[in-house]
Amino acid sequence: MGIPSDDAVLIQEPESAGDPSVITVSCPDKTGLGCDLCRVILLFGLNIVKGDMSTDGRWCYIVFWVMGRGERATRWALLKNRLLEICPVVAMPLVVDEVVGLVQRPQVYLLKFSCFDGMGLLHDVTQVLCELELTIRRVKVSTTPDGRVLDLFFITDNKEQLHLKARKEETCDKLKSVLGDSMTDCDIEVASGDMSCCVNASPLPPTVTEEMFASELPEEESSVSPPKCSPYSSSVSGNSVLSVKVDNLLSPANTLIQIQSEDHKGLLYDIMRTLKDYNIQLSYGRFYTSHNGICEIDLFVVQMDGRKIIDPQKQEALCFRLRMELYRPLCVSLANRGPDTELLVANPVESSGKGRPLVFYDITLALKILQVRIFLAEIGRHVIGDREWEVYRVHLGEGHEISASRTKIEEQVKKMLMGWD
Repeated sequence: MGIPSDDAVLIQEPESAGDPSVITVSCPDKTGLGCDLCRVILLFGLNIVKGDMSTDGRWCYIVFWVMGRGERATRWALLKNRLLEICPVVAMPLVVDEVVGLVQRPQVYLLKFSCFDGMGLLHDVTQVLCELELTIRRVKVSTTPDGRVLDLFFITDNKEQLHLKARKEETCDKLKSVLGDSMTDCDIEVASGDMSCCVNASPLPPTVTEEMFASELPEEESSVSPPKCSPYSSSVSGNSVLSVKVDNLLSPANTLIQIQSEDHKGLLYDIMRTLKDYNIQLSYGRFYTSHNGICEIDLFVVQMDGRKIIDPQKQEALCFRLRMELYRPLCVSLANRGPDTELLVANPVESSGKGRPLVFYDITLALKILQVRIFLAEIGRHVIGDREWEVYRVHLGEGHEISASRTKIEEQVKKMLMGWD
């Protein structure tokens, strides 16, 4: 496929504090390119505050205005390289499916180590893995009676170098520099099928699958309050201004989708991910966030055959999915599991198999801020209905051992996941 030109991605850093950085992408187009770009930008902890996208079906021109979140420094050179990797070199619209089918799945490795427990330990480990560009696919963390923590991380390497001795040593050395001398037995090996079976995701209780993933939506009127959620289906957004409308009259060649929504971390990613899952191609798009936190999005789109979305059932299905993704981009709940309290967070998986970036990072950071210990953590995937979900289950110990109230824990986790200050 070759390597795209270095000019395909240009990044203009802000001249003064408080100004957005500008990311410009100019390259051959492909279905789902906008989703893939937004996912990388979200992975680097950036928020898209404004966007302009256009394509003629062969070549696209995209501009994102982005702002950093929190105190994490942005590695701009690395971000540019990751965006360049996504950009196609030659537009091949007739063989996209064949090319996708030939893409090799990343090798999964098992990282295992043991150390003494400590406040915020799991977040510190997650931060190290993120900085090393190691993606957590699955995790099983448990605390033994003697206060030691046994960690099993199934990871993939964005650099594809984890088979090298030097890369393995770098990973273990970074972890040891954070965890100290209490860390022992750091080992990285290729994950076999037998290993995966040993840490398969625990089945979800029926009450969770029935209530947490219920497809409930408010009426599409800003004056209507969101429905009362069950303890399992707690909406992260509670989006009271959400509106998704379709117009086939304004443009002779495209269907116009107009969206109004409260802002949240990864909002544009959620929209573009939905379009990608439905094989909808974007011709032109405009995204803007106002000072009061309300986003206005205009998307001129066509189907894969280049035609408008005329079928009322297809329109209804797409609008429903968009509204659901924006009203409830993630599910968060706290539940009793015997004497223990369990935090559950779930997000939908892309049709390509990719999960939402930095969810585990945000969960562990929120709990570290509240000084809540994690006794057991598990990441697994579950097919519920016609969708696959990535589910994070975090055991926080018995109720009297938790330093924060259930309400405060749930609110802090939601705020961190949604990017609300």
